[in-house]
Amino acid sequence: MFLKEFEIRWSDIDANRHLANAAYLNYTGHTRMSHLAQLGFNQKTMAKHQIGPVVFYEHIYYFKEVFIGKPIKVSSELKGMSEDGMFFEFHHDFYDTDGKNFAHSEMMGAWIDLKARKLTILPDEFMTAVDLIERAEDFKYLTKEDTRKFARTPKDLT
Repeated sequence: MFLKEFEIRWSDIDANRHLANAAYLNYTGHTRMSHLAQLGFNQKTMAKHQIGPVVFYEHIYYFKEVFIGKPIKVSSELKGMSEDGMFFEFHHDFYDTDGKNFAHSEMMGAWIDLKARKLTILPDEFMTAVDLIERAEDFKYLTKEDTRKFARTPKDLT
């Protein structure tokens, strides 16, 4: 399991003096990209292929409050991916210093071609690296339909 440790900063807490919602998203994104960077998904290689990750959704489930003063750990686990690598799903768990799970996050996203501004398959160089990622016990190959399970449509003001 990939784990990243964080110190909760003053700017990470909210008016109730516990970890703020936005901080959870920042921690999962940082953990996920650190995990991928170890496998060669870094700014340089993504720029070379003109790709970047895009998030479709991220759901967070809160179990217990956590406060400033002690480090926390955030896990990253590949829960699903399409066979061509276009779509991906990661799950993250948050742990306190005693190893108690205080929150869980589920996110789904895809790779976008930064020139065409359209979703794209993952280049072969990255597909090889993805094979090195430890997969969840219930890992699933994703289809386009899986990405629509929480589908919403925009409702414009006019």
